[in-house]
Amino acid sequence: MKITGLEAWQVEMELDEPYTIAYEKIDRAVNVLLSIDTDSGIAGYGCAAPDLKVTGESPATVLRGIGDVVEPLLRGEDPLRCALHIERLKKRLPDSPALLASVDMALYDILGKAGGVPLYKLLGGYRDRIPTSITVGILSVEETVRKAKGHTEAGFSALKLKGGHDVREDIERVRAVREAVGKKIELRFDANQGYGVEEAVLFVKETVTYGVELLEQPTPRDGSQELGHVTRSVSIPVMADESVMSLRDVYRLAKGELVDMVNIKLMKSGGIYEAMMINAVARSAGLEVMVGCMDEAQLGIAAGLHFALARPNVRYADLDGYMGLKDDPTTGALRLVRGVLYTNDTPGLGFEMPRL
Repeated sequence: MKITGLEAWQVEMELDEPYTIAYEKIDRAVNVLLSIDTDSGIAGYGCAAPDLKVTGESPATVLRGIGDVVEPLLRGEDPLRCALHIERLKKRLPDSPALLASVDMALYDILGKAGGVPLYKLLGGYRDRIPTSITVGILSVEETVRKAKGHTEAGFSALKLKGGHDVREDIERVRAVREAVGKKIELRFDANQGYGVEEAVLFVKETVTYGVELLEQPTPRDGSQELGHVTRSVSIPVMADESVMSLRDVYRLAKGELVDMVNIKLMKSGGIYEAMMINAVARSAGLEVMVGCMDEAQLGIAAGLHFALARPNVRYADLDGYMGLKDDPTTGALRLVRGVLYTNDTPGLGFEMPRL
């Protein structure tokens, strides 16, 4: 089997409802979709969700990198040699994780389709479904409660509240949500780098009676020692997100015992190949893992889902980044049933792009 061509194109998807996190307001997602064609008739599909603040990329740099570097390197090559191609591309595109993720997804999609099995089974097949949390952005207390109740009534068993602007208001929103949704709903909190050490410790102290399950990235991404200080000072697990961009990052955090958990996102790590190595380091260090996402088309979320289903130490999924995106051209790449995610259980990532 040989690669005969690549095609990449940009898609812009508006959100049904914009949302706010600690450092920005988001009203749309711009992704780059990728198809890799082969002489066997099998095509693989991938998705990049570049973000200047997180991955350091833009849609333009992704498209340029695919055209200038990826296509010349892959055309005529055997697509089943995923590790070889990703290692070669990492050297040429060291600062392009979302771009690499799109290529990685498409190659693994071809691998699963060539083998006639869903990708999660090829990667290990530990489980066949996983509950996902759903995110509530920074809103007033009243609006946060309204959103939270709507999500739980729709069947979601885990909520992730965003914060980081005002610790006192964050504490009040957690209290109000817990009283509104009851004790059985899991509450997770993501400060998106918005706190200092003292604010993070105060937040946990004041919300511990409300059963917050974990605190995600309370301090700035470059302040690993501050993150470690929070971890040693609070009674709930602390998770690194923006601080984990690479295999070296998770090794450094694990070696220093600076966190309890890590959030692996394919767009940060560069795809499934690299994510499996990050996950292996986390498991060896006894760190629990969440598989998260950016604002991604369903195809990108499906790739994260297949990875999450394959590995036994992935405890949490936060794979809601496709929800609320209008005109997603990859709709149908996965299934959601009352807060639980399933693949289509068809070969590869379980998606075929309609051809004109």
